[in-house]
Amino acid sequence: MKNYLLIQAIGLVGTFLFFVSFQCKSNKNLFRVQFVSYLCYTIHLLLLGAVTGGISYILNTLRSFCLGSKSEKLKSKWMGGAICILQLAAMTFTWSGWISVLPVAANIAATIAGYTYNARKIRIAGMFINSPLWIIYDIIVGSWAGILDEVVSELSMIISIVRYGWKNLDSINE
Repeated sequence: MKNYLLIQAIGLVGTFLFFVSFQCKSNKNLFRVQFVSYLCYTIHLLLLGAVTGGISYILNTLRSFCLGSKSEKLKSKWMGGAICILQLAAMTFTWSGWISVLPVAANIAATIAGYTYNARKIRIAGMFINSPLWIIYDIIVGSWAGILDEVVSELSMIISIVRYGWKNLDSINE
């Protein structure tokens, strides 16, 4: 029980750091704090025995790095495709039954949406595919931090739609 609480604490630190990251004034510090957050989530999921989810988080870090890059190659649809292929490879090598499909399908949807650079498509994929699949996965593997993170992410996407308007989110923004 003591180890289980420590594992949950590591995940909650990741959740806390992710939310705190948006309070950093410089993007450089924001990305550094998010990197540590993703590292916490990766360790948290791996310690829970959720290997596919842990590896998927490493690939999410790569995706975020690429999408935020100035490099046209890293921001290209080809890179998005390569990340999707890496997700499928991760699922193949960490297969633990149908549960392995959940984080990979979630991340492939988020990757495809992210590489459209369309705010509306990113939110649709997040609200209806990514977050729901991750919530199911987090419930199954017992990640309290993951459940909390996805619920708050859903609320944040809804708030952004109300705040900016649905029509205003239908633009491509790199």
